[in-house]
Amino acid sequence: METTMPRSGAETEASQTSPSQPYDPAYDPLKSATPGAGRDYAPTYWIGTAGEPPADDGPIAQDTDADVVIIGSGFTGLTAAIFLAQEYGIKATVLEANRTSWGCSTRNGGQAQCASGRLKRSQWIQRYGLDTALKLHRECLDGMATFKELIQDIDCEPQPGGHLYVAHRDKVMPTLEKEAKLLRETFDYDARILDADTVKREWLGDQEAAGAMHEPEGIGIHAGKLAFGYHRKARALGVKIHPASPVQGFETRGGVHYLQTPGGVVKARAVGIATGGYTSQSLHRELKNRLLPILSNSIVTRPLTDQELAACNFRTHQIITDTRILRHYYRLLPDNRLQIGSRSAITGRDAPQKKYESVLVGDMHRKFPALKGIELDYSWWGWVDVSHDMMPRIHQPDAKETVYYALGYGGNGVMYSAQAGKRLAQWIAGHGQALDLPIFTSKLPFPNLREKVESQAFAPFRRVGQRFLYRWYHLKDEVI
Repeated sequence: METTMPRSGAETEASQTSPSQPYDPAYDPLKSATPGAGRDYAPTYWIGTAGEPPADDGPIAQDTDADVVIIGSGFTGLTAAIFLAQEYGIKATVLEANRTSWGCSTRNGGQAQCASGRLKRSQWIQRYGLDTALKLHRECLDGMATFKELIQDIDCEPQPGGHLYVAHRDKVMPTLEKEAKLLRETFDYDARILDADTVKREWLGDQEAAGAMHEPEGIGIHAGKLAFGYHRKARALGVKIHPASPVQGFETRGGVHYLQTPGGVVKARAVGIATGGYTSQSLHRELKNRLLPILSNSIVTRPLTDQELAACNFRTHQIITDTRILRHYYRLLPDNRLQIGSRSAITGRDAPQKKYESVLVGDMHRKFPALKGIELDYSWWGWVDVSHDMMPRIHQPDAKETVYYALGYGGNGVMYSAQAGKRLAQWIAGHGQALDLPIFTSKLPFPNLREKVESQAFAPFRRVGQRFLYRWYHLKDEVI
């Protein structure tokens, strides 16, 4: 393994740590104790086109003391480390099981939306009341501002302009129109409705489009270049990033946390957990069965020709999703490739089966018939951290312990992970009590909020329920 391990705070520039194990396409967070140690990246478009990963500080090679440890070197963990250094003068130590931003952060669709979780604004009002919903909206707007500021000096190929929310069936339009009216009149957020002809003539020739809602905030980014940019920014601030250092044991004694890695124990005053959809069941007792990891597939075509672009009438590079419960997310990338993603298999064991890619290819053909037969240059899948109530948490689960987590974005973490990192840093620095929204003041819930059904054997049965849910969602999306 080619690496230089800094000793005793030495400022020597480290090299990039090479992978020691191959990519595991069947990894499943509900089945594996850890996501591996030193595994290579998934073969995503983002990794394939981001350039060389940045230098790091090598695996943990001996017992080490740290003021603050962040577990996970994805968007959330790295931005938390950045804010800890910038705002509070705290230089964190980041532990990564495999390679920099190996999990969610290099397997997503690169869509930065003005959202935190999977619920719409109208659902916020139903759940929390109007006052809290308005505060959550302001938190998202502040998060978008945080994100824009963070990426100003990172060459992550931003595609700004907003988010197009495409109605995939006529029957969805009344609900979309009602939501747009609520956004304009209650949230002072300039969402507007487009009819089907306008969408297909002025935006893109998605043959399923029955209309759309356009919202003003939304940015497409290159996920790999953003992850590597965060990494470089963090290390320039004095953050130590240790790949191939999974946390295999976690004990707290006398207020001090002892994190066992393959190379030694890291002793820390405070710990922030930012492991996303790759959070193992055994990482920490407060996280067992708190997340439902689900798989999402993504494909990227070869660059489209001028004729293909014209046939699909692509007139926008903005980020796009459709209104299915099992939604599609798609856009034209800066190099004129089409990227599209949606749901995948239920289990990691099934994920490599070709049929899931084939389903997604069929969905692409239905939207853009002119692309039938087009070659795919990239195809991958990854785990999404979905909370059981569809909203994230940035929280200190036990007031007696300096352990914090930021998890549960439900597929909307590209933007909000930056704000979550900022809030996680706020918690770790001792200022979290000022955060008063429900996503900061409550734990990730158990399924149905009923702890009594939780047991070591319960987690696999969630998959049975997920299969039935997917069938029901498909019926609602396509038939009923």
